[in-house]
Amino acid sequence: MLPYFTDPEPYVLLQKRSRLSIGGGTWGLLGGARHSHENPVEAALREASEESTLDPATVRVHWLSHEDHGGWSYATVIGRVPSRARVRPQSFESAAVEWVPADEVADRKLFPAFADAWQRLRRSLYRVVVVVDVANVMGSRADGWWRDRRGAAERLRDEIAAIDGFDGVPGAVADLCYPEIVLVVEGAARGVGTVEGAEVVAAPGSGDDTIAGLAARRAPDEHRLVVTADRELRARCEAAGAEVVGPRWLLDAIRRSCST
Repeated sequence: MLPYFTDPEPYVLLQKRSRLSIGGGTWGLLGGARHSHENPVEAALREASEESTLDPATVRVHWLSHEDHGGWSYATVIGRVPSRARVRPQSFESAAVEWVPADEVADRKLFPAFADAWQRLRRSLYRVVVVVDVANVMGSRADGWWRDRRGAAERLRDEIAAIDGFDGVPGAVADLCYPEIVLVVEGAARGVGTVEGAEVVAAPGSGDDTIAGLAARRAPDEHRLVVTADRELRARCEAAGAEVVGPRWLLDAIRRSCST
């Protein structure tokens, strides 16, 4: 588990391994073996809470990175926390737990596998916000959306909220992304509400204006990815600093999610 906080520069939470554990005296990540019934995210949060006083409920998971070493493999879960709260060791495996500025991590004596992965993991200390042009995405598939725009928007919202991790995020070095999702609706779809995993924003006027405004609203550790095929809107969003992908990227993710 690699928790981080930006203040405004990134800090990461590292564990100094006790002399009783493998790699004793080195710094690395909180974590351990995954139980057979757990997915990697569940295992990482559990292990972090067993080895330290980190509250897993405060972690917003953003990335999952896989490492395969032939005979063995592991996954690193990367997530943001809202503050640099004090965290203490909570098991014999942890000699210390400390928030370390990302610029100073390489100066520590690191656990070898973590040392090898650190520069790549460091490039994932940010969160992705996906802003969806709902009208444009709905119009890109022939599912009868024109008969019931609100129902089609709700269907799209639920399909997106059900996706358990996105791959193929532009510029990503991690394998799976767990982005924050913002859907912009307009017209007959304005009554669509927010659900867990998908925030819905009703455009008070032009949907394009609302999307362009959201594309420009970024925190220091945030990357905005807009989903639309509208050329003029694409240009506005890119000028605001956001990246833009077409509806096919999102629809492919929905198809993969539905087939698993």
